Order: sequence, then C-alpha cells, then structure tokens
Amino acid sequence: MSKTRPPAAPETDPLFARASELQRAGDFAGAAEAYGRLARRAVTLNIAANLGLCLTEVGRFKEAERWLSLAIQNRPQAAELRRLSGNLYREIGDYGRAETEFRAGLSFEPGANSLRLALGGLLLLVGRWTEAWPLMEARVPLHPDVIPPINVSFPEWRGEDLAGRSILIWYEQGLGDQIQFARFAQGLKARGAAHVALGCRPPLVDLLARATGVDEIVPAPRGASVNIRPYDFWSRYFSVPGPLGVTLATLPSAPYLSAPPDRRARWTQPGGGVGIAWRASPTGFNAGNKNVPDALARRLLDLGARSLHPEDTGVADFADTAAIVEGLDLVISIDTSVAHLAGAMGKPTWTLIPRLHADWRWLTTRSDSPWYPTMRLYRQQTPGDWAPVIDQIARDLERRRA
Repeated sequence: MSKTRPPAAPETDPLFARASELQRAGDFAGAAEAYGRLARRAVTLNIAANLGLCLTEVGRFKEAERWLSLAIQNRPQAAELRRLSGNLYREIGDYGRAETEFRAGLSFEPGANSLRLALGGLLLLVGRWTEAWPLMEARVPLHPDVIPPINVSFPEWRGEDLAGRSILIWYEQGLGDQIQFARFAQGLKARGAAHVALGCRPPLVDLLARATGVDEIVPAPRGASVNIRPYDFWSRYFSVPGPLGVTLATLPSAPYLSAPPDRRARWTQPGGGVGIAWRASPTGFNAGNKNVPDALARRLLDLGARSLHPEDTGVADFADTAAIVEGLDLVISIDTSVAHLAGAMGKPTWTLIPRLHADWRWLTTRSDSPWYPTMRLYRQQTPGDWAPVIDQIARDLERRRA
C-alpha cells in the first residue's frame, strides 16, 4: 500500500474493532471516520477496502474511489474488491465502468453469486433486461432470509409449455415486491396456464386474490410451515419475467389490482384528497435512505395530506389500505409497498426515489415509470437531503389545487 505495514497489524487496534462494529451497525459515517484515523497511521488492504465501502455508503464518492482504487492496485484480482468498485461506479452513474468492474470480478471468480447479482441489477437498471434476468437467479442462495427455500416434488418452471397446466408462484422478498410482480400472473395465463396460484404473506391475501390472472392464493405466515398441494410447476416472483421474455417493451403496465367491494364501504371517505407514506419498514432494504424525516413530511400533512401508515389509519391489511387509496385523488409515497399498491391500482402516484441505492426498477433518469403509467418519480439529488424534493412536491400540490 502507500505506507509500509507496521510490525503490529492495524487490524489488532481497538479502533479497528470499533470501526467494524459501527460498520455492521450501519453507522457508515462513524465507521468512515474511525477507518480514516487508522489510515492516517498506516494503510492496509483491509482498511482501504472498508474505508472505500463506508465512504460510498455516505455519498462521498470521490474519496471512496481513491481508497478502492488503492486497494485494487494492490490486489487487482480480488473479486470482492471489484464488486465494491462496481457498486461505487453504479452510484456515481458511470454504468459502463461499473459493468467493467463487475465483469472483471467474475473473470477472477466466475461462481461469485454476489457479483452475478450485482451485474444483473445493473443491467436491469440500464434496461438490458433479457441479459439480466438469468443473473438475478443468484439472489436465491445469497438471501435465504427473504427468499425462503421451497421443498416440493414438482419441477421449477423454466419456460415449458403451460397450456392446460397449473403453476405456483412462491413468495419472496418484501410486500411491495409481491404486489409489483403479481402482475405477471396474467402473462402466465396468456401462455395458456389453466391455474395460477400465488404464495404471499397474510397482509396481502385478500388484495392479491383480486389480481388479474390469479386463481388461488396460498398464504404463507411468517415462521410457519406451509403444506403445498401438487401443481405442475412452481417458480418465484422474480424468476417469472425471464422465461416470459419480459423487456421494457413488453412489460405489462395496465392496472391489475382493486379494493374488495366490502372494504370500500368501510374505508372510502368522500371528497378524495391526498395520502402520504414517508416511512419504510426498518427491516426493509435501504430504509435509512428512503425515509423522509417527520418534520419534512409534516409540511405535506399541513397542506392537507393524510397519513397512510397502518398505525395512523387502523387498517388490518392491504385490502383495507387499497380501499382508502381508491377513494383518494393522489398518493405520495417513498419507494415502499404503498407506492406499488397505488401504482398497481392505476392511482396517480408521486414516488420519492433516494439518491443512494436507488432501486433498479426505477431505471436511471426517468421521471415516469414503465411499471405504472400513472406514476411520477421525484429523484433526490444529494444523499440524505429530502428538503428540495419536498419543496418541489409542495409547489406541485399547490399547482394541483389551483
């Protein structure tokens, strides 16, 4: 590295243990400060790599590039360093260089699922979906906590003829993902499937039972074993688009969800109005970057918006929330399940996209969404700074009223 390694490795320093602890806890700013202090004493590959990662996570991209480049100079064939570097360039918006880094890492370690998944996400982000879908299968062994295994005797669907056959789509990932990808049930029906079953979490059961193309719902309570009857095939939500040949040009985008009639009578209020969701589940991906501070959200509430969070509405499930959304004129939401629900219902929706780790499904610079024609995207420009976005939304709300 840039300095000779000292007799006692910096990794044995209590400060290194503290930096690692902060990093694991998600305090990347604190971890970067601690790693930086270590680096001023002596630089090792481990310190440079972790410092580069933490600086990426707080949006200090130029500094991150310096440290990750330094690490790669000393170990150019380290696949994990190439993944970290590729992630950095993805955040910067240099997608060509990000792809180069991911592919370099795969050339050194072809079986690295973390690199395959990173490359797949990048290709989806830039619209190269045909190349991307097979790579996204790497998510399954990497994340068994949110992509649970399924033990059945019938085969996984790889694109075989579905005419007259049945297929189970097993649940994975978050509630918003299940709402968004339930749209592909209609694609399976178009392929001739006689019976399409969706596995899903209990809060989605009554909502997804009304999704276009869905014949059956298989509830999957958290922590409970589920007895699955035989079907001809099974697949997962994110594994269906590949065999269906889904591209940006063929993506189905018509509304496919609605509130059950019995819920409308209970939850729909006269007069329309605006609903807002500004907090994500603390266990959800990228929640810290997605969340809008309460003080900023209050500005929109003071303009007449109403909270759509269950603790404020008192809903029991997403069918209830759908009934509330159905009676609104507009939904404003961060990138969370409420945005997908409103979009899937064809409701005008304004969705706030964070600068860091913006999800691939929102693509790169568009202010509209191919997934939901009634959705408008508001993109954060500076990591962590939602104030300009809320300013713009407040102005647009005033114009809308006028």
